[in-house]
Amino acid sequence: MTKPKGDAHIEKILKEAVAEVRAFCQANADPAVVKKYAKYFKEGYDGYGISKEVWEANRTRFYDKYRSELDLAGFLALGNRLFESGKFEEGSAAIVSIRPFLDTFTPEAFQGVGQWLESGVRNWAHTDVICGELLSPCLKSGGITMAELDRWRQSDSKWKRRAVPVALLGLITRVETAKLLDFIRPLMMDTERVVHQGLGWFLREAWKKDPAPVEAFLLDWKDTAARLIFQYATEKMTPDQKNRFRKAKP
Repeated sequence: MTKPKGDAHIEKILKEAVAEVRAFCQANADPAVVKKYAKYFKEGYDGYGISKEVWEANRTRFYDKYRSELDLAGFLALGNRLFESGKFEEGSAAIVSIRPFLDTFTPEAFQGVGQWLESGVRNWAHTDVICGELLSPCLKSGGITMAELDRWRQSDSKWKRRAVPVALLGLITRVETAKLLDFIRPLMMDTERVVHQGLGWFLREAWKKDPAPVEAFLLDWKDTAARLIFQYATEKMTPDQKNRFRKAKP
């Protein structure tokens, strides 16, 4: 009879996995790669500098090694520890190691990933990959509902708030546009640039699918919401169309 894995054993595996991720990253670090990517991150970029070729060749390395020892909850716990460091590649390792568990995601797991956004994620790239690789697929499958994002709109974390419209990109062709617009409405007066960018991105894509309600929504907000939202939202419009959403002069 197999003896159940206890807390002490899991703790040992988590420490071993964190040490291995960091040893791999340190062994493949390249300052030139850090310099190359730092320009894309206004909030700062703290990375080892692993080349795309090395990363792609090893992206499932840690999942493959520890999948017999760690279940979904274990990999979520591993992600908590990896995100603590602030190192870009450590966070990336956490994200790709969770991807194989998507078919078994529960609301609790969804919120576990949300905890990464709350206390670990420090940049737009991790936020958007988490949305595209984990959150949007869960919403699209129907196993997780928009209700799981409800409290995220009031989060203290700007990354978690950005994740709301970016995750909803996966529902644009599946959910009534008016419902999606109502859901993002509480974010329209957010003060953070990264949230404005996420909202504008969502609105641009929603407009491509269903222009009329999106344009009505934009008209409601054109004199009060941040202009960056409109810059992104109207990017694919003609000049005449964009003119409709200029802020009224005092």
